[in-house]
Amino acid sequence: MALIDPAEQINELTGTLNSIQDVLDLGAIRKQIEELEDQAAAPDLWNDQERAQKVTSKLSYLQGEVNRVESLGRRLDDLSVLYELAASEDDEDTQQEADRELASLRSDIGALEVRTLLSGEYDAREAVVTIQSQAGGVDAADWAQMLQRMYLRWAERKGYPTDVYETSYAEEAGIKSTTFTVKAPYAYGTLRGEHGTHRLVRISPFDNQGRRQTSFAGVDVVPVVETTDHIDINEDDLRVDVYRSSGPGGQGVNTTDSAVRLTHLPTGIVVSCQNERSQLQNKATAMVVLQAKLLERKRQEEKAALNEIRGESATAWGTQIRNYVLHPYQIVKDLRTGAEAGNPSAVLDGDLDGFIEAEIRWTRRQEAGVEGG
Repeated sequence: MALIDPAEQINELTGTLNSIQDVLDLGAIRKQIEELEDQAAAPDLWNDQERAQKVTSKLSYLQGEVNRVESLGRRLDDLSVLYELAASEDDEDTQQEADRELASLRSDIGALEVRTLLSGEYDAREAVVTIQSQAGGVDAADWAQMLQRMYLRWAERKGYPTDVYETSYAEEAGIKSTTFTVKAPYAYGTLRGEHGTHRLVRISPFDNQGRRQTSFAGVDVVPVVETTDHIDINEDDLRVDVYRSSGPGGQGVNTTDSAVRLTHLPTGIVVSCQNERSQLQNKATAMVVLQAKLLERKRQEEKAALNEIRGESATAWGTQIRNYVLHPYQIVKDLRTGAEAGNPSAVLDGDLDGFIEAEIRWTRRQEAGVEGG
């Protein structure tokens, strides 16, 4: 028999789930769903594809939120019945099945509880992610591409749409940089803890002597700008460069010079876009990314100024946050939260939830500590 009191555990989890429902306000979410369903049913919805995608994406996300909560409630009810059955039949197999479901529910409700911690100003936004290779030569370029795949696989597992705006390929292998969006509500709040330097240690596949190589790549996560953000960009502050898109090995992707690179002269921020068909579309998309980066820069400057008033030192952006060690042993470890995983292959295939949940809890504690001080 189990060493814990199942009824007590189930009551505790039920209480947690009820608290989560109060914070999420399912009544308000259901009202939003009704409004979005009306918008989705409009015959002219797809006349504006960008708006249509936002409506359908938000509708799908909110329906998923409600289904997730309701499913957890049903599982808790079923679990009580399962324990009663195991006790009445004195069935060890059913008892073990119930214990496994209890552990699974504890994990799933804990993961949902993390969602209630996403209450920052921009947390509900979609995310713009930029990855750049850093120190480590060709290994770093390969590492940057591995990270791109990791995040795209994570989004795919979640059913979150993504859009790769630009990828700058390195000469030998891998990429110099890439920028993509994760188009789901709360993508920014979920991913913002991934911002920083990621370190890989492995036997280099590009070293014919089979030596161990350490390489670095930087991940930048910013919220997508909305019309209420008032980020004005003076055209005189921009340098616009047009070039031909290229794929791996220098292969031309587009037949025209339609890729656009924007340099914001006052800040030195550079963004590029090459995925659209026309130069005009690429410039418009690049402007969206530039606005997002300027919004985040403004937010960080305001935060730094506030910290200075409080007499606190602001944490430097771009600091190393996580190690991925593939040799001589295998482990992925987050340097802030202490979260770790012994299967790097699974993590690099998008199994990031454990790290992300630990980051969100850690970040919320840090912010709560600052607010309390």
